[in-house]
Amino acid sequence: MLVGQILKVKGDAVFTTVAGAKVSDAAAKLAKERIGVLIVVTDDAHVEGILSERDIVRSLGERGAACLAETINSMMTRDPVCASLSDTGEHVLTRMTEGRFRHMPVTDNGKLIGIVTLGDVVKARLEELAMENESMQGMIMGR
Repeated sequence: MLVGQILKVKGDAVFTTVAGAKVSDAAAKLAKERIGVLIVVTDDAHVEGILSERDIVRSLGERGAACLAETINSMMTRDPVCASLSDTGEHVLTRMTEGRFRHMPVTDNGKLIGIVTLGDVVKARLEELAMENESMQGMIMGR
């Protein structure tokens, strides 16, 4: 399955922020929306970075609560790996597994258009396998 097909099913909703926002505001937004990451974008929707719950927790453990007053710029992952609409689910899964991350922004011509998670890609793959299984059973049973 292609990333474009996954986005058609799940939708293109993605939560963003800017590099100059405070980490405390980002943490509040993550909690309010019950999400794991915010994509850091420029004014023209180009992906600048990504900030995850893990980034914040790691920084809290290393530097204490003072990091919450800093800007996102100080702890975001810069230039995150992005997917395109034509990437396959298998390719995205491989990149996520090798890079040890669970969220991947989707861009088109450098602009943010969505996000896929490890769970989105696994779900799509399981649905593909179920359809293949059904098809094979139908062939075997002569349907």
